[in-house]
Amino acid sequence: MSESKTLTVVDVGSAKVLALVGEADDSELGFTIIGVGRVSSQGIRRGQVVDLAQATSAIRDALIGAQVSSGVRATRVIMSINGASVDSRNVTGTAPISRGYQGVTQQDVNRALEAAQAISLPSDRDVLHVIPRRFRVDDQEGVRSPLEMLGFRLEVEAHLITISEVVEHNLLKCAHAAGVEVSELVFAPLASAEAVLTSAEREMGVVAVDIGGGVTGITIFIEGAVWHTAVLEVGGSHFTSDLAQVFSLPLEVAEHLKLHYGHANPDEVPAEQICDLPGFGDEPRVRVRRYEAAEVLAARAEELFELIVKEIARSGYDGLLPAGLVLTGGGALLPGLRECARRVTGRPVRVAQPQGLHGLVDTLHTPSASAAIGLMQWGMRELAVRPTRRRHAGERFSLRAWLRKLLP
Repeated sequence: MSESKTLTVVDVGSAKVLALVGEADDSELGFTIIGVGRVSSQGIRRGQVVDLAQATSAIRDALIGAQVSSGVRATRVIMSINGASVDSRNVTGTAPISRGYQGVTQQDVNRALEAAQAISLPSDRDVLHVIPRRFRVDDQEGVRSPLEMLGFRLEVEAHLITISEVVEHNLLKCAHAAGVEVSELVFAPLASAEAVLTSAEREMGVVAVDIGGGVTGITIFIEGAVWHTAVLEVGGSHFTSDLAQVFSLPLEVAEHLKLHYGHANPDEVPAEQICDLPGFGDEPRVRVRRYEAAEVLAARAEELFELIVKEIARSGYDGLLPAGLVLTGGGALLPGLRECARRVTGRPVRVAQPQGLHGLVDTLHTPSASAAIGLMQWGMRELAVRPTRRRHAGERFSLRAWLRKLLP
């Protein structure tokens, strides 16, 4: 099958690397999944590359799995990026409307967005996304789409997301070593939100919470647009680590305890149920009361949602979010997490996963696949809008010359 008729995406997380191949079609989502490759993540910690060789191997193995199941060998991919090195701010930019009596053109919009990016950034940071929030044409405020509107001055309010250039470079280097070129990097929590939020939630005001293996991403939508993003350095691995430390368990055993017996509400588990687990090496087996394990998980869950409450307050939009929280990501699978979130935040909460999928999707109806499916939706939308032009990674990243020197 020709690669030009398909799209390959790679979600690079701290817990897993998930590669998907999608083929455009006329379904509601606009694609069918024809290839899936999933491997445990190696060399990625808290969303960032910490071992180039291991991360490269994981990305390559996931791509091979997707290639084998789809028959498509990708050379270019859309890839997620995450981690605490991501930063954001809201900016404004203005531009004259070149043909005032003929209406706003896409070129006018592009110039306004370029002006919004003309801010002083540290030399070690790159712009990842510039997302329009709303426009103003002359004195008319709150414009969603200014195209063809008459006026002489265009102003845009935009959400600017930046990334550490070094973090970005390390991920691109892994992708290149794995045999693919990155056509676009997408902030993983944005991709997850793409897959699970409804249009009504975006309009009313909602917080998308992507609980990954190493970090938790927060994206606030109001009036259909992104108004705030943040990354918290708490994720599913911290729940596992807490269990390992409290009960002196190997990490893989603690992960098994969390996945098969974990709960974020101690009152919902049998008080006397005992989990008999292997210890370190030839040490005696460890007997853990499930109730006590739930207490440990509940404490970490409460801390996470208290941090989310603080971040919402810091954004200044806490009074504009009637749709509450939408939880997704692999960490959202912990039983009792929804109830904990409701109690701590005092807001409506739902746990979400991708819907309406077609093709090889048996393992994708889960919150842990949200970012990968969102990447596919993101990329397919771009293909529909600009079917003849795919942006090369070098066209958007300022470290292009640096990469040319480093990479063969």
